[in-house]
Amino acid sequence: MSQVMQPDFQQVLELIESMSPEDQETLIELIRHRLIEWRRGEIARNAAETLQAVREGRAGYGTVKDLEGELSSDS
Repeated sequence: MSQVMQPDFQQVLELIESMSPEDQETLIELIRHRLIEWRRGEIARNAAETLQAVREGRAGYGTVKDLEGELSSDS
């Protein structure tokens, strides 16, 4: 089985430093957009899990006052 050698962090930094400032800016924007998309995916997954929990009765929703009432009734 062939194994792909991945560069370590320092090698990546050195490679980036060797790039033109314009290419570095393009890379920064590309990474920024990918992180935004990753975060959106995380939010969507969390929302789906929360909705499923509500449907299954494992979670609920309401106001802070509702929560306070629920917590004080547990005591």
